Amino acid sequence: ETGPQRNSLVNKMDKADSRPKLARVKLVLGRTGSRGTVTQVRVEFLDDVNRSIMRNVKGPVREGDILVLLESEREARRLR
Repeated sequence: ETGPQRNSLVNKMDKADSRPKLARVKLVLGRTGSRGTVTQVRVEFLDDVNRSIMRNVKGPVREGDILVLLESEREARRLR
């Protein structure tokens, strides 16, 4: 297939493959955002403890919490 039909098929396959990943909050780094409503944290993945990334989290969060990450490739920029 070619054209828009093929693209929608590829997108559906991509979405089926991308399952939510579980990650544990290892370290709370600080507050960010214009009003301080976002917390920057370092998380380690439960399925691969050697891999850790920084994420921005909105809402209450503390060390040891488990996050469900719908997207696990993107990493937050460091706080200034």
